[in-house]
Amino acid sequence: MGFTIGGIREMRSGSRRRVRTTECTAVAEYTGLWGWDVVPGARAAGSRCSCGDAACTAPGAHPLAFAEPVPAGAGLGEASKAWSRYPGAAILLPVGRSFDVIEVAEAAGRRALVRLERMGLPLGPVCATPTGRAWFFVAPGAAAELPRLLYRMGWDDADLDLHGLGPGAHVTAPPSDLGGLGPVRWLRPPTLDTAGAPPQARLLLGTLAYICHRTRF
Repeated sequence: MGFTIGGIREMRSGSRRRVRTTECTAVAEYTGLWGWDVVPGARAAGSRCSCGDAACTAPGAHPLAFAEPVPAGAGLGEASKAWSRYPGAAILLPVGRSFDVIEVAEAAGRRALVRLERMGLPLGPVCATPTGRAWFFVAPGAAAELPRLLYRMGWDDADLDLHGLGPGAHVTAPPSDLGGLGPVRWLRPPTLDTAGAPPQARLLLGTLAYICHRTRF
């Protein structure tokens, strides 16, 4: 079963083939190189979601109910064959398996990233979204541990724009667009060292919380 949305139907065949090649290559990189599962996701055209539900609460930002995930370890041939069943699908990564995510405002995330790099702390992949958010990939379990970690660091009573994403959540991966608003992009791309072993949240959380607090004023 395939799916298309208005903007994709209007693309010329050459452009469509290039987009599909780029997406298939990205999917194969995520599964075969980084060892992540990939889930085909809906896309949005204007305010309409390609899932076809007029009352969709997350247009272009959720998995397709009928789509099978592409498992970690799939190579280019397997990933291309699987992805060809869902032309135009967004690339989604399930959270809680290989990584959890700490989400902050992009401005705070960029400042924290610079400081963390200067401090020489271990870092995993980091994404920026067209909605002005930054996603820090950290070791699984971080979302569940976040309240306890913030309490131990003395940030539990602070009004922080900092959230954890764990099992059951999905994040849109580059080069896909998020909700028709624009593409997600890497601020810090995955590497062989960081994709399979992202850092523990406690190593980054103090700096992230401090920068989030400072950017409020």
